[in-house]
Amino acid sequence: MLKKGKKSIPLAVAGLLFWNVAAVWAAPVDLTLSDSLAAALQNNPAVKMAAADQEKAQWGIKEAEGAKLPSLSLGSSYTDSSGAGAGTGGGNDSWSNSLRLNWQLYSAGRTESQISQAKQGLTVAEAGMEKTKQQLRLDTTVTYYNVLQARNSVRVNQETVDSLRQHLANVQAKYDAGVVAKSDVLRSDVELANAAQNLTKAQNAYDGAVVSLNNLMGYAQDTELALKDELSEITDSRTLEECLQQALKQRPEIQQAEANIAIAREGKDIARSGNLPSVNLSGTNSWNDSFLPDDDNHWSVGLSASWNIFDGNITRAKVRSADATWDKAGEQARQTRDNVETEVRQTYLSVREAYKRIDTTKTAVAKAEEDVNISQVKYNAGAGTNIEVMDAQLALTQAKINYIQALYDFNVSKAKLDKAAGTQHN
Repeated sequence: MLKKGKKSIPLAVAGLLFWNVAAVWAAPVDLTLSDSLAAALQNNPAVKMAAADQEKAQWGIKEAEGAKLPSLSLGSSYTDSSGAGAGTGGGNDSWSNSLRLNWQLYSAGRTESQISQAKQGLTVAEAGMEKTKQQLRLDTTVTYYNVLQARNSVRVNQETVDSLRQHLANVQAKYDAGVVAKSDVLRSDVELANAAQNLTKAQNAYDGAVVSLNNLMGYAQDTELALKDELSEITDSRTLEECLQQALKQRPEIQQAEANIAIAREGKDIARSGNLPSVNLSGTNSWNDSFLPDDDNHWSVGLSASWNIFDGNITRAKVRSADATWDKAGEQARQTRDNVETEVRQTYLSVREAYKRIDTTKTAVAKAEEDVNISQVKYNAGAGTNIEVMDAQLALTQAKINYIQALYDFNVSKAKLDKAAGTQHN
C-alpha cells in the first residue's frame, strides 16, 4: 500500500500540471483592434497572394529587359547516312554543331515600350497590394466591431433576462399571497422565456462573429477572444472636401487606373512598331565531328534589317485594337474616379446620420430606464399592471439595442470612410 501511495503522488502532480497547462492554453486571447489588424495583415492569404503578384510583376520587368540583351544558343545534330546505327564502323555518321549569337539592335521602340509596360504592371501590382490591405483592414475592423456589437447585445439580453427573472419572482410572491391573478404569473413567465431565447440567439451571433474574426486573423477558429476595445462615440472632424481630396490622391484603384492608361498607351507604340524596320546582329560558329570547336570550324557574322511592307493589314488591325484599348482604359479611369467619389460621399453621409442617432437613442435609453422604474414602483404599490411592467421592460431592451446599433453603424461607417478616402493605416 505504501509503494502504491508513493507512486500515486507523482501521477497526481503530473495530472495537476497538465490541468494547469490546459487551463493556460484555454485562456482567452486579449485583443485590441490594432492587434487584430496586425495579425490579419501578417497571416491572411489575401496579402500573401498580392505579394506573389508583386513578385511576378518584378520578374516581368526582368523578362522584358532581357530582350535588349544578346541571346546565345548551342545546337547539335547527328546524321547516319549509312543506314547503320552509331558505332557500327560504317564511317558515314557525323555530328554537326553550331553556336549562334543573336542581338536585336533596333526594334522600332517595341522593346522599350514592353519594358515600360512591365514597369507599369509593377505599379498596378503594388497598388493591388495596397488595395488588398485596405480591404482587409476594413473587413477586420468591421468584423471586430461585429464581435463588440454582439457582445453588447449579449449583455443587454442578459440584463433583460435577469430583470424579468427577478420580476417573475416578485409576481409569484404576490400571487402566492393572493394579491395578483394567475395571468400575471403566466405573462411574466412567457416574457422571461422569450427573453431567454433572445439571449441564446445573441450568444450564437457572438460566437459566429468570433469565428469570422479568427478566420481573418489566421487564428484557430475555436480561439476564445477577449476584446479590449469598445465601440466609440469619438466624432470625425474631416470635412467632405478633405475626404474627397485624400481619396483622389491615395486610393489604389485610381493609381491602378492611371497605370492601366500608361500600359495602353505603350500598347499603341508597340502596335505601331510593326510599321517600322527592325535591325539584328547575328553571329554563328559551326563545326563537325567533335564536341568542342576545332581548327576546322566556320565563323560568320551578319547584320540584317527587316521591314514588313505588307502583312495583310495585321499591323493596322493591331493599331486600331490598341487605340480601342487605350480609349477603354481612359473611360475605366473616369468611372473609377466617379465610383470613388460616390463611395466617399455616401460613407460620409452615413457617418453623420449614425452619429445623430447615437444621441437620440441614448436619450431613449434614459427615458426607458425611468419608465421601467416607475412601472415597477406602481406595480409593487398595486397602482399599476403587470402588462405595463412588461411593456416598459421590452421598450428598454429595444432602446438599448437601438443604441448599440447606432454605435455600431457609426464606427463601421467611420471605418468605411477611412477606406473610401484611402487613409487607413497598419
